Amino acid sequence: MLHTVELSTSRRDEIVDITGHVKELVQKSGIKEGIVMVYCPHTTAGIAINENADPDVKRDILMILDEVYSWEHPKYRHAEGNTAAHLKAITCGSSQTMMIDGGKLVLGTWQGVYFCEFDGPRTRTFKVKIIEG
Repeated sequence: MLHTVELSTSRRDEIVDITGHVKELVQKSGIKEGIVMVYCPHTTAGIAINENADPDVKRDILMILDEVYSWEHPKYRHAEGNTAAHLKAITCGSSQTMMIDGGKLVLGTWQGVYFCEFDGPRTRTFKVKIIEG
C-alpha cells in the first residue's frame, strides 16, 4: 500500500508533526505486523523522528541548522539561492522506517514523525508505504 499525503507549510523553515497521519494510515491498512516507510520526494525537505513533547526542541533544531547552514555564503553557486535548504535536507534525510506491532506504529514514548520544510512556504507531499510481514 502506497499513500500520498499533501500538506502546506507556512514558513521557510518548519517542522510539521505528521505522526497522526502516519498512525491513521497504519490503522486503516488493517496490517497487524510489518513496517511503514515515510518518504519525502523533495530535495529541500526531509523526514525525521524526534521528540514530540517539548516544542522548544523543534525550535532549537531549526536554530542550529540555520547557524550551520547559513542562507548567504560567498562561495555558494546554486542559481536558485537555496543551497542552505539542500544542505539541511541532506542532513535530515529523506525517509524514516518504523515497525508496526499489534496494528500500531512503534515509536518511543517521546517520539513523533516530522515533515521538515527547509524552503517554504510550499505545498508538499510525502509518501507512506505500508508493508505487511
